[in-house]
Amino acid sequence: MSSSDPSAPAVVYLVGTTGNPNYGDELIGATWLKYLARTAPETEVWLDCPNPGQSEVLLGHLHPRARFTDTFWRLCWEAPSEEPWQVAAFVQHAVNDPGLAPRWVAGIELAATADVVHLIGGGYVNGIWPRHIGLLAAAVAAVRRSGGRAAMTGQGLWPVPENAHALLRSLADQFEIIDVRDEPSSAPLSTSLRPSVTGDDMFFGIEPGLFREDETREIMVCVQSDLLDVSVPSLAGFLLDTLRAWGVSSEQVGLVEGIPRVDREVFSLVEHDLPNARFYPFSEITSSGLPATAGQCWLSTRFHTHLMAAAAGAGGVAVSINSGYYTNKHRSLIERGSNWALSEGLSIPEPPVDGGFDPADLRTLHDHKAQLARSIYSPHLS
Repeated sequence: MSSSDPSAPAVVYLVGTTGNPNYGDELIGATWLKYLARTAPETEVWLDCPNPGQSEVLLGHLHPRARFTDTFWRLCWEAPSEEPWQVAAFVQHAVNDPGLAPRWVAGIELAATADVVHLIGGGYVNGIWPRHIGLLAAAVAAVRRSGGRAAMTGQGLWPVPENAHALLRSLADQFEIIDVRDEPSSAPLSTSLRPSVTGDDMFFGIEPGLFREDETREIMVCVQSDLLDVSVPSLAGFLLDTLRAWGVSSEQVGLVEGIPRVDREVFSLVEHDLPNARFYPFSEITSSGLPATAGQCWLSTRFHTHLMAAAAGAGGVAVSINSGYYTNKHRSLIERGSNWALSEGLSIPEPPVDGGFDPADLRTLHDHKAQLARSIYSPHLS
């Protein structure tokens, strides 16, 4: 324990991207809070995230001593440049000398007491958001002060920010535990501690309560309007053409919202062509579960609806709408046994015959994550 008071409870400092809200990010945050509630209920747990207020509402009940802040994110945003080296330098200077970021002194001093700083899974530290490499810098600077340990799990680091490969390797070398969710994220690290590749952190959190079996439809769709290489109208056209080619009627169709509003934009263009389709808003999914079950056919651009629907035994087609980011993500699930097809370039796919993860494969993936969790937290917490 790094605290100067040996009787003080341990401090765990999670870093994630909850509160947007985003279906997958909230699931991952919930997974780790639930795990710590089971294994370390007396531990003080902080989750550093971009939207701590909304995260408190969505996730605060999951651990008896969970609290939320945005210190590391604020430091990344406060850096005077978006260039990764400059962000990392500014953040480390600020953690070492909090007076350089006086609005966040209290948060910095808190982070510098952490026994464990853990970057939980997701694809938020990469070249799409180059400032976020500062999160790694903040983690290593904080544990340098606290004497704790830094860990990362299920990280999607690809694509690496331009000219930042050496920086990423240097920061990763200062983590005691490095785990990524796909091989491309592992390749640029080449650390002395070889990273594990256990896949997405949600393989640790799949449980029956996250699914619903009532109010389901045969054909399920999740299509986004952000991070696209294609236009929203072209994606809407692809959706209608695919459903027509499959001979689907609107009564068979359900549409899922992974990010509020962002995942309704395509549907708003086609809802008059699908008058009897069922729309499942984000709020309903979080309260009632994902309407995914064996025997369904899914069409999804979103990564975590692919993962979770396949975990429920549903077949589907993963639609890649960003070749530098989403293609790699979907392939990481297919390679682990989701048995989904991958559609690129908005070419109309064949309807899948079957699909979904084999339960034995899911158990293996879960066990790898459980072993990883134990290596991070046991016996380091009281």
